[in-house]
Amino acid sequence: MTDKPFANQIALVTGASRGIGAATAKALAAAGAHVVLTARTAKDLEEVETAIFDAGGSATIAPLDLTETDSIARLGAAIGERWEQLDIMVLNAGMLGSLAPVPAIDAKELAQVLTLNVSAQAALIAAFDPMLRKSPRARLLGITSSVGRKPRAFWGLYGASKAAFETLIAAYGDEMQRISSIRTAIIDPGATRTAMRARAYPGEDPASVKEPEVVANRIVALLADDFDTGHFERID
Repeated sequence: MTDKPFANQIALVTGASRGIGAATAKALAAAGAHVVLTARTAKDLEEVETAIFDAGGSATIAPLDLTETDSIARLGAAIGERWEQLDIMVLNAGMLGSLAPVPAIDAKELAQVLTLNVSAQAALIAAFDPMLRKSPRARLLGITSSVGRKPRAFWGLYGASKAAFETLIAAYGDEMQRISSIRTAIIDPGATRTAMRARAYPGEDPASVKEPEVVANRIVALLADDFDTGHFERID
């Protein structure tokens, strides 16, 4: 892999204000991509953008709430006006929700989690499908969780959303692989030092799990290599 395998490429990373999203955005920028950063908090995005610029990379921030009506359509239109194609899309944004027994899942919270973790992801794919098809080597990567494939007590809400998310990614990849250059992959980052992890495991020593940069480096290495649609891996 060259030092700048993504030179002249455009990448979009959701949930890029912190954790795995921020680390992935920085790693992609270091590998030559111009990275579009999106998340809800402008201040945090600006800090990531500054870090990218300070390291010699380039980025554009697009603060927005992916669950707001028309926000994704506006994002797609804005990016489409500036660039013709999208080469890399990393769907990292997600919401944990409460950890609770299935009978205790709150209907309102269920709708909120499914809106961000499933509906917004489908809308992102739809909004950027035309730009991805124009890339000679488009790659779409989704960040999942082990509970999406192996159900666990009290994780039914989040796990169900991730199972649906994985199905969307896999189905889209299957639809695209014979008619476009688009290839899709799903990454389970495993135990990683993030705010979501801290919320789910409040008694855990953060130093006992890997830093987001470990996941980001593996994501960049995977994106730089050829992989078949349907690729899945867990980063331990």
